[in-house]
Amino acid sequence: MEKDLGIHGNLFGGIMLSWLDEAAATMAYEVCRSPNMVTLKIDEVLFGKPVKIGFHLKIYGEVIRIGNSSITLKVVAKKHNVYSGEETTVCSTNFTFVKIDEQGGAIPISDSIKKEYTHLSD
Repeated sequence: MEKDLGIHGNLFGGIMLSWLDEAAATMAYEVCRSPNMVTLKIDEVLFGKPVKIGFHLKIYGEVIRIGNSSITLKVVAKKHNVYSGEETTVCSTNFTFVKIDEQGGAIPISDSIKKEYTHLSD
């Protein structure tokens, strides 16, 4: 939308980050089977290509690591050409989320979830 664009007609980086954070949080909720996940850290963000109005964006995520109470996800946004199916990466970063209790303290992610991702190094 036009309200999301800067003076050069590109999507604001902060808007993109909010979309990436929302997508990553949704994935963390799903993987950890809990909505009690909060963003702890966002690694360096690479804005590789501009996003213009009318672009179709797809956001992909992958589990990088599951620790005692945290999960790290790689998140990539790609512009998608609906005519050719071609996709080009426009932004990527890693997000780390922590599972919390009602008071905001870190709590363990269940061992059964960790076992599903035993191929990842801790």
